[in-house]
Amino acid sequence: MSFLKTALTGAAAAVALAGQALAADVTIRVAHLNPEDPFASHSGAMAAVFKSLVESASNGAIEVQLFPNGQLGKDDEVVDQVRAGIVESTISSSGGMAQHYPLVGVFDIPFAFPNIGVASKVITKESDFGRTFVADLEGATGLKVLGLIDSGGFFAFTNSKKPIETVADMQGLRIRTMTLPTHEAMIASLGGQPTPLPWAEVYTALQTGVADGQMNPVPIIAFARFDEVQKYLSITNHVITPYIWTMNRAFFDGLSPEHQYLVNWASEVATEAGRSMSRVIEASEKGLPALAAKMEVNVVPPEEQARFAEAAQPAVRALIEAQYGEAGIAMLDSLLASVEEENGAF
Repeated sequence: MSFLKTALTGAAAAVALAGQALAADVTIRVAHLNPEDPFASHSGAMAAVFKSLVESASNGAIEVQLFPNGQLGKDDEVVDQVRAGIVESTISSSGGMAQHYPLVGVFDIPFAFPNIGVASKVITKESDFGRTFVADLEGATGLKVLGLIDSGGFFAFTNSKKPIETVADMQGLRIRTMTLPTHEAMIASLGGQPTPLPWAEVYTALQTGVADGQMNPVPIIAFARFDEVQKYLSITNHVITPYIWTMNRAFFDGLSPEHQYLVNWASEVATEAGRSMSRVIEASEKGLPALAAKMEVNVVPPEEQARFAEAAQPAVRALIEAQYGEAGIAMLDSLLASVEEENGAF
């Protein structure tokens, strides 16, 4: 059924892809959910840098075509297309990847990461945990992982009803989540009503009141223009999730050794460019200052964050154990051990 769905959604993708002449020996189509502007999102920066490096270093032998803003379908559908070979590559959120690799949910233990420095060291292909995670994902999906990066920073809550200052303020709020059981369990444990929706529907859901609020990193809240439909922004830093850049394995294996080498190093450089762009957006006028000009912003203090963690951590861990068994707990414990090790290195 999954690949029947791929065939159907792939038809829509084919319309977008049709008519593009293959001027080069090899064409790599890269899809992602976010704006094309490399100064607006990390995946926009990753795709732009990858295209520039690959096309110039291959002397035009490889053409990279970019499909931003979810042009080719919903996140999980595009992963389907990459697995089926309809599209060569995609940079997907954990919500999209979860439909294909549920263990991505181990990242959703609230307050697992003490700061962005530790997160940057752990959420990468080069960390001890990253190597374990990537190998398991590749084995389960048949995909090749080109990059592993955080989704733009720590998540904050926005909503249209009230500031979220304590756990009690979550009571009854309809919070949009990705289609991740771990996120749904987290919101429910805090007293909110999880409202899972695909990314393409979030703005309208917030605008019409289908959802009261949502949670995302500041750069995503900014480029998605949620300040237009949300009044309150509460900095909780409660979770940080990955974006995972994958490529069709058969396509990669069919490249010449020289082109494989080029794709590998270009994607590594592009991933680091995306990681840096997220930090720049957070620190610039495009990030929190722009949102604060239109929204009421509050920061949840550490003592209250501890109460959020106390309420949510057991529920998420229990769900991981119940749904993913020993494999899930082993992956989670590996993540937490890596966090502890990297935190001690500072």
